Order: sequence, then C-alpha cells, then structure tokens
Amino acid sequence: MTTFTYDGLPGRIVFGAGATRTRLPGELDLLDAQRILLIATDTEGDLATTLCAPFADRVAATFSQVRPHVPVEVAELARKAATEADADLVLSVGGGSTTGTAKAVALTTGLPVVAVPTTYAGSEVTPVWGMTDRGRKTTGTDRRVLPTTVVYDPDLTATLPAELAVASALNAVAHCVEAFWAPRHSPVSSAVAEDGIRHLVAGLHAIDASATDSAARSDLLLGAYLAGSAFAVAGSGLHHKICHVLGGAFDLPHAQTHAIVLPYVLAYNAPNAREATDRIARALGRTDIVTAVRELGTGLGVPGGLGNLGMSEADIDTVVDDITAIAPADNPTPVTDDGVRALLRAAWAGSDPGETAR
Repeated sequence: MTTFTYDGLPGRIVFGAGATRTRLPGELDLLDAQRILLIATDTEGDLATTLCAPFADRVAATFSQVRPHVPVEVAELARKAATEADADLVLSVGGGSTTGTAKAVALTTGLPVVAVPTTYAGSEVTPVWGMTDRGRKTTGTDRRVLPTTVVYDPDLTATLPAELAVASALNAVAHCVEAFWAPRHSPVSSAVAEDGIRHLVAGLHAIDASATDSAARSDLLLGAYLAGSAFAVAGSGLHHKICHVLGGAFDLPHAQTHAIVLPYVLAYNAPNAREATDRIARALGRTDIVTAVRELGTGLGVPGGLGNLGMSEADIDTVVDDITAIAPADNPTPVTDDGVRALLRAAWAGSDPGETAR
C-alpha cells in the first residue's frame, strides 16, 4: 500500500493573459496594501511602472539593485528600503532574481509578497530562499518567504529574449525532473511534475516555430507554475545542489546553468530511477530521455557546456567537496566525489551525457 506525506502550500494563483492589467489592482486591494515596496530591475522598470500606474500613489518606494543569486549586501539594501518606506507589502515584477530579492525582504520582515513573474523561474511558488556571501550560496526553507499571491500573465513573456526563454523553461523542466526523486517526493508531486513537463515541452516546441505564439507562452507559464509547485513540496535534489554551488562560486547565469547541467544529472540518476524515467519518457513522448532533454536545449540555442558560460576546467575540483557535502543521502545513484567530478567534467566540456552513467 502506498504511503506518503504531502504538505500542500498556501497561496493564491491568478492566471491569464492580461491578468496584470485586469486583476493585479484588485489583488492588492484584497491584501489592503497601502505602502508598497516595488522590486524590479532597471530592465523591467518601464513594465513595472506601467503595471503600477493604477495604484502609483500606493508605491512608497522602488528597489532596482537586483543581482543574480541575491548577494547578502543586496538583501540588506532591499530590507533597508522596506524599513525606510514603512512598507506593508512587497511587489516583485521580474524573474527569479527579483523574486529572490523580495523573499530576502520577507525573510526578516515578515512582509507579504505579491509576485508577478516575467520568466519561467518558478521561485514564486516555493518557500525556498537563497543568498550568496563571498562566493558561497546558502539556501533555506521558510514559509514567510512564500508569496501570498502570484499573478501569472503570459503577455508579460512576449518580449522575453528567445535564448533566455528557452533556458528559463529548461530550468523549469529541471524542477519537474528533480521532483520525481527529491527527498519529499510523493505521488502528488510526481503527477504535477509529469504534467509540468508535458506543458513545458509543448510550449518549447511551439515557441521554436513562433516566438510570438501566445498559446506557447501560456503552456510555458503554466508548466513553470506546475514545476515550481512540484519542486516546492518535493524539495531540492542533486541537480539543484550542483547548480546552487556553481552559481554562488562562479556567478554563472542561473537559468543557463540549470539547462546545461540537467541532462548530465538525469543521465547520472536514470539507471537507478526506473519509475521516474518511465514517467519522464511519457511526458517527453520519447524513450531516450537524456538525449531528448539535451537535444531540446541545444536545438533551441542553449550553450553546449559550462565552459561556454566562463567556468574554467580548473574550477571543477574546487567545488566537488562542497557539492558532495550537501547532496541528498537518498539520491537514486549514490553521490561520490568521483561521480560528481565526472559529471562536472562532462557538463563543462559539453560531451555526451551518456558517459556520465557509465
């Protein structure tokens, strides 16, 4: 008989084309937000200003000094901005780094967060926070950082550069794949993850044909929500441990790093995760899942290896111990120094992921 524990996470999801125009002001009213700290990068500044126009008088301050991997000094500046503005709510408009900065504020202030994602990061539906201090990224779980409301609007991803859209969507695929064997996986999280892969792959194939395909953007954003939801309850596995260490140590771009590493971790775990690989194959519509995932990335412009992101081969040995120290004990394939080193060398060179499993 199947037994499992599933911790359903609270949160309100508003999804639909144009939802930020028609629904966002009302959602802020529901939370009685009167003094809003807006967090958005300079790149998203014009969009954020437009979205906030109906309630501009309630935006008490804007914080734009967002950085990938949320350096601790950036987190402190954002918290200071919230305190000085006497903010009663944080509104984030942007990708995973923007959401992460809002979470850093919520972690110490307890302020509610309303998230408006513009990428497929998925962070907006997880209670996971992450910050980087002197090249070392630390993550944790705290329900205070889980956004109270998420407004998903596929229209906001229309101008997302194709390269970033693909990498971000493959990052979401990684959330789904990892949810099958992460420490708190369950039949519920696996079902959500399988459907998430199905939507993401459909969206990726369609967006390859037409970057302006609104149905593809909806598929991708729905898939990203499902991916983040599955990851949020299943927890973080080997893939995310690797990417968090690499991102913190070498300041690698988050989405591209996940997209590159994914097929190598999949190849590493697949021989010892038969049920998971069967479900991943069903969602992908292919039996050769490692090849399918890698081709999906390379065929859509993802860099071939970590070396293309600026990581040097000499960097590999400097992070092996950090990865094995935090790798889950119940990973499908036992995590060893030699195994991690081989995986990283293959991912750095962009060589055949199948070599990882041999």
